[in-house]
Amino acid sequence: MRAPVDAARIRALARELGRVALEDTVVYLTGGATAVIEGWRQSTVDVDLRLEPDSDALFRRLSELKEELDLNIELASPPDFVPELPGWRERSPAVLHEGRVTVRHFDLYSQALSKIERGFVTDLTDVAAMVRSGLVEPKRAKDLFDQIEPSLHRYPAIDPASFRAKVERALGQAPGT
Repeated sequence: MRAPVDAARIRALARELGRVALEDTVVYLTGGATAVIEGWRQSTVDVDLRLEPDSDALFRRLSELKEELDLNIELASPPDFVPELPGWRERSPAVLHEGRVTVRHFDLYSQALSKIERGFVTDLTDVAAMVRSGLVEPKRAKDLFDQIEPSLHRYPAIDPASFRAKVERALGQAPGT
């Protein structure tokens, strides 16, 4: 069992990736890593991320850093769980720059919908923090859900009606709806 991951260790991970990146690379943070960097939580169990473009050198280094920094790293992002939202790259804010690596939060709307679908208490707490901080507007999140709803058949684990109900429950009472 590895120690919880705090903001300093996420920054150390970014710094090390920036040292070895041979080309301009974007590291998209998602889940608990976003929550920790934004200050909604003190720590997370693992660092969920996505690399663009794929890089064998960085994937190899990730395996080493997992041991060196004593942290769990998962290659995961919202489109692994819900359909890709239109315009997600443009809505992914940069949070760190290290060498040739730019670290961005994966689009907060994508993260919010993915977290709502999963429905864990920590996920819903994170969504509430996104709304409270103004990073996610409930009406826009619902509009984006409407845009991806026709593609939910590509995610057989998701029941579209249940997902819609979760979205309405999580965002329906929030300010700005």
